Amino acid sequence: MFLNGRNPETLDKSAAELRAAGGTVLTSAFDVTNSEAIKAAVGDIGTIDILVNNAGIQHRQPLAELHEADWRRVIEANLTGPFLVAQAVAPGMVRRQSGKIINICSLANEIGRPNIAPYMAAKGGLKMLTKSMALEWAKDNVQVNGIGPGFFSTELNATLVDDEAFSRWVCDRTPAGRWGEPDELAGAAVFLASQASNFVNGQVIYVDGGFLSSM
Repeated sequence: MFLNGRNPETLDKSAAELRAAGGTVLTSAFDVTNSEAIKAAVGDIGTIDILVNNAGIQHRQPLAELHEADWRRVIEANLTGPFLVAQAVAPGMVRRQSGKIINICSLANEIGRPNIAPYMAAKGGLKMLTKSMALEWAKDNVQVNGIGPGFFSTELNATLVDDEAFSRWVCDRTPAGRWGEPDELAGAAVFLASQASNFVNGQVIYVDGGFLSSM
């Protein structure tokens, strides 16, 4: 397994945790918005059978007050990054006639909330990019799908989890009655990375505790 991130220290810490759990982990530090760095890293890594595009950032601000630089930063990380990495990795999969690409999407593919316009635009775009990738590479036995997490208790959402009113809203709105835990995403990822999903292409599997099924 190759683990990527921009910050070498954070990357090494995450890799150490995975190794302690019994995984074989190598690291490759590069920015997914830098096409030259991506090409160099993919060349160094070599064969990539399964790609998970999981890099992402959030920026919360009213749309009317949003600076162009912040808009571009979120779009670059959440949408352009997966495009650039997949574009660098897919040719090897096509040559081998085998590969899996998993894009980490979001509930924001389908629903909106105030103050996260660039994130919503990026994730909505990623949903359709996933479909476009699937359409172009399915004939080469490359499956491209997405995972759409609901509200999960993660570092990115720490301030929301700690907000009592918002947390109550999440739990009331989610049929399961709680926030998701990160390890509950593993089953969908394993399925999409395995041969069990060989005829699944261009789909987004929502792991959301029933959120999208509820009014």
